[in-house]
Amino acid sequence: MSRFRHIVAAGALWLAGAAGATSLFQASTYQPYTSDLRPRHVGDLITVMVYESASASTTANTTAGRDASVGWETRLPGKSYSGSLGANNQMDGGGRTAREGKVLAQITVAITAITEHGDLVVAGEQLLDINNERQQIRVEGRVRAQDVSDANVVLSTRIANAKISYAGQGDLANLQRPAWWQRFLTLFGL
Repeated sequence: MSRFRHIVAAGALWLAGAAGATSLFQASTYQPYTSDLRPRHVGDLITVMVYESASASTTANTTAGRDASVGWETRLPGKSYSGSLGANNQMDGGGRTAREGKVLAQITVAITAITEHGDLVVAGEQLLDINNERQQIRVEGRVRAQDVSDANVVLSTRIANAKISYAGQGDLANLQRPAWWQRFLTLFGL
């Protein structure tokens, strides 16, 4: 009887080996439970906190001056003639340009590619319509995976090659634009 058990056990082992089991482990999608939940694949989402504040100021002052004069004198017997010619050129100019902008927003973008160094290429846009005013925020750039926080958030200041645009369309945007006739007169300096 023990010989029969050995034969049955050997046959069962042989059948189990031939059955071809599949594993639940897949190396391409494996992420251990102890790892963080930062995005790692194309299509994953990241929240970008846009805190951009920019200001620029330029001042130019120019002063130039030039004085030139030429004099002559002619003497004839009993008479003397003299004269002079002078030129004065003065220029004083100045200018100032100042620009300031601030954008505060929160937008979720998608990973569109992963570079060979592991950086995440992200892009996304958000459209917001309020009272016939459309506002669009668009963010593109490259993010290091370690700059994404545990809450899946990255600051816009940590995005390389960042392209952040904020534009509006609608009644208010149209009112801020000069009329066609004002732009025409500006061409002639009026």
